[in-house]
Amino acid sequence: MSRLPAAQRREQLLDTAAELFATRGYARATTFELARAAGVTEPIIYRHFKSKRDLFVALIRRTGDETLQSWSDELENASDPADRLVRLIRANPMVNPHAQFAYRVILQGITEVHDEVISQALDEHMRTLHGFLTEQIIEAQESRHVHKRFSADIIAWLLIDVGLGYGVLDALGVEGHGLDDSKTHVVDVIVRMLLGKETRQISELSDDHDNPKPAPE
Repeated sequence: MSRLPAAQRREQLLDTAAELFATRGYARATTFELARAAGVTEPIIYRHFKSKRDLFVALIRRTGDETLQSWSDELENASDPADRLVRLIRANPMVNPHAQFAYRVILQGITEVHDEVISQALDEHMRTLHGFLTEQIIEAQESRHVHKRFSADIIAWLLIDVGLGYGVLDALGVEGHGLDDSKTHVVDVIVRMLLGKETRQISELSDDHDNPKPAPE
């Protein structure tokens, strides 16, 4: 067992827990299995986390911080509010290779909502992401890129709802989901609905390599 600084060990345990919970399930995975996977003893885990639940909550919070940082990085070179919004729509953390394990673990929180502490952590996580998206949508509305027919608040929830659904189908391995016969992607539909067809050029410039190009009109 190698010695690591406390902060580094904590991150290692969170990384290991994300992968273990994603494959074994939060309820079934044990701290003994986590210790073995991390190459430490169980007492080491309890030096950093009071319980498995405490570790799960820490993972939820870290995932939220990482998602906000990832989004901020994505927006750094955006040209205007419309471009910023397109980039966010395409940057679904549910299918980001660096966040997949963590978000699949978070989805397992559905079975733990009776736990008040976990339920509150999940609620805070989603509302934090919602707040970030809402701010970006407000800017796009103020710059007249997005219509004000619907509030930024409800549009942000729409993006989260669709993103979660897409991520679940991706995790389930449903082939061809999010695409029609013309290879139009659900992301492109959302972009066009919110920003209009005239943003085609922005959409293509901001396209993620994992998403297909919009179909010709």
